[in-house]
Amino acid sequence: MAGKAQAEGYPSGKEGAGSGVRAQAARAVAAVLAGRSLSEALPPLLAALPARDRGLAQELAFGVLREFEPLAFLADGLVKSRPKPAEVFALLLVGLYQLLHTRVPEHAVVHATVEAARLLKAQRLGGLVNGVLRTFMREREARLARWQAADPATRHALPGWLWQRLGADWPDAREAVAEALGQHPPMTLRVNAAKGTREAYLARLAEAGLAAEPTRHAPFGVRLAQPQPIERLPGFAAGEVSVQDQAAQLCTGLVELHPGLRVLDACAAPGGKTLALLEREPGLAMLALDADATRLVRVTENLARAGLAAEVRAADAGDPASWWDGRPFDLILLDAPCSATGVIRRHPDIKRLRRETDIAALARQQDRLLDALWPLLAPGGRMLYMTCSILREENDVRIDAFLQRRADAIEQPIKAEWGHPLPHGRQTLPGEDGMDGFYYCLLARAS
Repeated sequence: MAGKAQAEGYPSGKEGAGSGVRAQAARAVAAVLAGRSLSEALPPLLAALPARDRGLAQELAFGVLREFEPLAFLADGLVKSRPKPAEVFALLLVGLYQLLHTRVPEHAVVHATVEAARLLKAQRLGGLVNGVLRTFMREREARLARWQAADPATRHALPGWLWQRLGADWPDAREAVAEALGQHPPMTLRVNAAKGTREAYLARLAEAGLAAEPTRHAPFGVRLAQPQPIERLPGFAAGEVSVQDQAAQLCTGLVELHPGLRVLDACAAPGGKTLALLEREPGLAMLALDADATRLVRVTENLARAGLAAEVRAADAGDPASWWDGRPFDLILLDAPCSATGVIRRHPDIKRLRRETDIAALARQQDRLLDALWPLLAPGGRMLYMTCSILREENDVRIDAFLQRRADAIEQPIKAEWGHPLPHGRQTLPGEDGMDGFYYCLLARAS
């Protein structure tokens, strides 16, 4: 398990938050266990809390999902069966997480977590919550020893299927990847090179009292020493900087740009790639497409913040007949829907929401998009295929199958100091140089 945690902007030792925070965190975890994403479930629950308490509630919800497998193992060993409603089991996990990963005193953990059962309308189970937490406190070392003797997936806080997949795909790196997926991710920024240099922005951050360093591989990237609210970032509202992981920023260095180039960002939301390309070359004829109209609102907002122009359209990229005007594209970016296993440290709910059976379905969707979009590419044009997955079935295996289907597709080698070369394309792994896990492959259509 990870060490003592501290939420962004909230000191872990603060005791004043109380039972409401624990109840809301438990509701968020239970919602994820029922199949909702944390990004959907958590915001309205946080909004019901005083502003001063939201940081701890967020830490507890994210932390429980990050450490779910060990916490569930410990909880299951302390009860005959998982209590119902589901919020009470989630509350047990919230209590155990506090005892293991925060500096909140034990007596305060027990009191506030038992009180939270009342807020969850499960006061009859308050005694169970009290007993479980106190038993764990008495038997802590023995219980943790049992966890250490558990199966490797549980010890590494991963679902069993994902642990097995990592062993098959990355046998030499599996332990390091598993450890990285359990860490708090860095907050990385992309400086808008059209509005200033990275060196100048680092100086502005220093003037604002914010420690930061340049990223190793992304030429416009800046990694903050500590995550910050975007309101504290100099120039954010004026589009001088955006939040984007270093691995996601690498896409701009893999393609050649010039004014008038007709570009399709096929799965554009929330717009990081669209902005990154336009910041390098504002004269692109850019179409930002996404099937989710709600998420496209973020693309429009980000374009407006940066003062950049692109056509934004809601449509299924895999059904060009419904949106394509017949004019070929010079460059297509396909950030394909995927398992998102490379960004679990940012979205730990992925471990609960994703199933092994999803991977084959995602692979079919990736094939569908590749096949549908390829004919839209002009002869001599380029397609950059990318995912935030670390599973090869979604990455180089997909490209290998595509190259066998399309005689006019030619892989362009990616020569770089980052990541790992695969039979097709290149992969970054979580934690390496502070990056998320991303896959890239550049293809050219024969002239």
